[in-house]
Amino acid sequence: MAVLHIEKVGPNELNPWKVYFDGASNALGHGIGAVLISPNGKYYPATARLNFNCTNNMAEYEALVLGLQAAIDMKADAIDVYGDSALVICQMKGEWETRDPKLVP
Repeated sequence: MAVLHIEKVGPNELNPWKVYFDGASNALGHGIGAVLISPNGKYYPATARLNFNCTNNMAEYEALVLGLQAAIDMKADAIDVYGDSALVICQMKGEWETRDPKLVP
């Protein structure tokens, strides 16, 4: 499981929110999910079905965006992001470069 830490200086930087995300794409459809966990342990799950054709990597990105949007909506000032896509996490950390023109946007 790859981890990305994002923080603004704030009261919860030592006790961050957590976001777990995953996406899947196959012949039966494309789906994403994320779970936001507050510093006090409250769970906020979110799922969605994607109504456009995409690769598995694109579904992973969409799942990450779903989780990050939930964190923004909850005004989280520090988050740890967990996902099984090393590609997405390493690209978000700036360690890897995005080259596929479909993934750049």
